[in-house]
Amino acid sequence: MTSKLTYWGTIGVAAASVAAAGPAYAAGTTAGTSITNTATIDYKVGGVSQGQESASNSFTVDRKINLLVEEVGTVTTNVVPGQSNAVTTFQLTNSSNEVLDFALAATQITGGTASHGGTDTFDATNIRIYRDNTASGVVGDWDAGDALVTYIDELAVDTPTRLFVVADIPAGLANNAVAGVTLRATAREGGTAGTQGLAITQTTGANTAGKDTVFADIAGVAGDTARDGSHSDNDDYTVQTATLAVTKTSRVISDPFNLTSNPKLIPGAVVEYCIAVANSGSADATSVVITDPVPGQLTFVTSSILLNGTVTGGTCNANGVAGGSYTNPNVSGTIATVAAGDTRTLVFRATVN
Repeated sequence: MTSKLTYWGTIGVAAASVAAAGPAYAAGTTAGTSITNTATIDYKVGGVSQGQESASNSFTVDRKINLLVEEVGTVTTNVVPGQSNAVTTFQLTNSSNEVLDFALAATQITGGTASHGGTDTFDATNIRIYRDNTASGVVGDWDAGDALVTYIDELAVDTPTRLFVVADIPAGLANNAVAGVTLRATAREGGTAGTQGLAITQTTGANTAGKDTVFADIAGVAGDTARDGSHSDNDDYTVQTATLAVTKTSRVISDPFNLTSNPKLIPGAVVEYCIAVANSGSADATSVVITDPVPGQLTFVTSSILLNGTVTGGTCNANGVAGGSYTNPNVSGTIATVAAGDTRTLVFRATVN
């Protein structure tokens, strides 16, 4: 009994070693391969060896259609209103056991939850699909060398290819608006380079002697069921923009009689205006141009403009930097950046006529 156990244990170790040494492919043996094995019989009659007998059996490996479309990365694509050529990135892998073509379709998610948790609220425009050119440009990033495609031609077994869904973002969108997109690939017949192959149907009924077809794909996103010869995944665009609110306040600085002690707004009084720009969005506002016409009842105080000041407790601080310009009647100035969550000011003074 001990010898028998030891014997089978040795065979098991040897078999495991052989299996570990061989290559592991997701697709398996190529579809259409003919597998043949032959059994032989040797025997004797009256102690004399007789002619060997043999019998063979052959069968054709059937075709397994399997593919996977995956979003590359785990975060949304941040965009700004009016942006052209916003990019989401996917990967298509041919896990079938045959070279195939794949038809591609990029569509909008309509309402509901997008792939990264936000609610789909707008549609991107001018949606198209590009294939990454691994021979030139920046591999893995969308660039001018990538080809505009509607299908993938002759994708080899166990081979991934990177795809970019590129779209334009409408202007005038609110901060955190979301547009979801779906990329779907559908297996097509391969074998003819430069032409999208015909649609593939699954073999029904009993196994035949020829090359049958079995759909083995898993379910994709909504509406994409398992074993339908296609697969899909979602990605999304999220608007990150500045949301500006402008407030304008004034205060009397001095008058000719009270000077700076409880001054009143009489002729000759100096008034200080503060224009505050608050950014409650999630992106910086840049090149913020402020223009304010001085009323005819006032006279602008030369060189009184201060830019890029701050606000404390709702009150403007006189801590800006001299700048801006005055061209009767307009005071104007540019603030380079109002960061997300920040407030910046333009301050100037005028005298009551």
